Amino acid sequence: MTRILVPLAILEGESVSGGLASLLEPMDVTVLGYHVLPEQTPPDQARLQYEERATAALEDLAAEFGAEEGTADYRLVFTHDEEQTFDRIAAETDADVYAIPGATGPVDRLLVALTGDVAVDRIVSLVAELVGDRPIGATLFLATNDETRGREVLETAAETLIDRGIDVNTELAVDEPPLEALVDAAVDHDAIVMGEQAPSLRTLVFGEEAERVAAESVGPVLVVRRLEDEQTDDGA
Repeated sequence: MTRILVPLAILEGESVSGGLASLLEPMDVTVLGYHVLPEQTPPDQARLQYEERATAALEDLAAEFGAEEGTADYRLVFTHDEEQTFDRIAAETDADVYAIPGATGPVDRLLVALTGDVAVDRIVSLVAELVGDRPIGATLFLATNDETRGREVLETAAETLIDRGIDVNTELAVDEPPLEALVDAAVDHDAIVMGEQAPSLRTLVFGEEAERVAAESVGPVLVVRRLEDEQTDDGA
């Protein structure tokens, strides 16, 4: 089963919506409670001061994702480098996906972005596992300058999901700025699934693009990690 890492700035009161918890119900989840420290503050000192309060909050959050059923756990980290921490915990827990939390109610439709140098097959597999037999539809989205290639990618991906009984639409944006087109498409969707592009997760999760997508869409964004030396499909 796929494991999803849900990083939360735990001492800043960041939480998850009921819609995200319901969406991730079929998955294994690790809730990563983190707090970024000033350079001069030793992590051990912060742990002594904040661990009890942060742990109590994490236990409640993990319970929302199914800790009692054994499908969720949590980690608490005090760090000077959140990006490095995310990568390390993802590797330690074998998490294939990061979640950028967002406010959402029941998720009826996912926007699945296949633009760029991303692992299309792994993104589609995640969507199939995530949806299962639930009445959640998916819109496959791709922005490209190569219309013919773009339609081929969308049709192949759609066939895979249709064979699983999932309601699928496709949307192709040709010769449009990819980010702006994605933000526009996100309006009618409850959550977004997208892939991590080269060169690293940092360019997506911590870059302006992901922040804008998450802010504009309001709902959660699930980012499929790029594996080392992974050969990706050319969705652009």
